[in-house]
Amino acid sequence: MQVRKVALLFALALGVSALPAGQSRAIRDDLGHEWTIGPPPRRIVSLAPNVTEILFALGLEDRIVGVTRYCDYPAGALAKEKVGGLVDPSLEKISALKPDLILAFRGNPVRTLGKMRSLGLPVFSLEPATSLESLLETIGKIGLVTGSEEAARAHAAALDARIKAVEAFLRGRAERPKVFLSLQGQGLWTCGRESFLDALIQRAGAVNIAAGIPKKWVLLGREEILHRDPDVVVIMAKTQADFERAAAWFRTEPRLKHLRAVAAGRMSFLDENKASRFGPRLVDAFEELVLILHPALQGSEP
Repeated sequence: MQVRKVALLFALALGVSALPAGQSRAIRDDLGHEWTIGPPPRRIVSLAPNVTEILFALGLEDRIVGVTRYCDYPAGALAKEKVGGLVDPSLEKISALKPDLILAFRGNPVRTLGKMRSLGLPVFSLEPATSLESLLETIGKIGLVTGSEEAARAHAAALDARIKAVEAFLRGRAERPKVFLSLQGQGLWTCGRESFLDALIQRAGAVNIAAGIPKKWVLLGREEILHRDPDVVVIMAKTQADFERAAAWFRTEPRLKHLRAVAAGRMSFLDENKASRFGPRLVDAFEELVLILHPALQGSEP
C-alpha cells in the first residue's frame, strides 16, 4: 500500500504517465530542459554529494563513474573518480568519462551546466525544495532517469513510513520549544524561513527563533539571540569534536552563556552532512532532531 501511494506521488509530481517498458517517455528536468527516458544509463556522473548518496541507496554504485570531491558518503563514494567540486567541475574530466547521464543539483553553476549541454553532454538538473516530500520526489526523478523506478519507489516508501511514524508520535504534543540552529563556523549563522532546515524544525515540533526572517541564511547578533532566548541550541557540526568546541564557546562567551538553553545544558550535536544534504540521511537528521527537541521521547517506541 505504501509503495503504491508513493508511486502515485511520483506520477503526480513528475507529470509522467506509466507506459509499458521499452516505450520512450519525455520529461523536463528542474531547469526546464527536456529529457527523453530511454535505456537505463550505464555511466553516471554525480555532481553533488546528496545525489551520490541517493544513487548508492538505489543500488546504482556500479554505474557511477565520477563524483565530486565532496562526495564522501557512503565509503564507496571515496573510491570513485573525482571530477572537481560543486562549483568547479572539470568539463575535460567529465567528457573523458563518456557519461550517458550527468546528474546536477543546486550549487552547480547554471552557466557551467549550459556549457556541458553545448558540448552534447547529457545533463539532468535537480533542484531542492523545502519539504521532506520533495526529497521523495527527487528520489523518484533519479529513479526515473536511471531506469530504477521500482527501487526508488521502495526506498521512498520506506523513508515516507519513517516520517509518518515520527509525525504520529508527535501528534497531540503541546510543547513547542524555541530552538536556535547554529550553522557551526564563524559567526552566529542560522536558518531563516526560506530554508528547508526551518521546515524541518517546524516538522519536528519546535519553533525556529529566526523563522520570521524571510531569508535562507541569517546572521543573528548576540543581543538578538539573547532577546529570543531559545530553549534549545542545536549545533550542526561535522564531528563531535567540532561540536564540543562550539558548545564550549557558547558556555564561555560573556553574554551567550546566560541563554536559557546554555544555562540548562540543552545544547546538542546534529551531524552537518546528514542535515545539510538533501538526501536519504535527511530523514535520519529529522528523527534525531525530534529526540533532541523532545527528550521525554527518548527510549519510547514510535
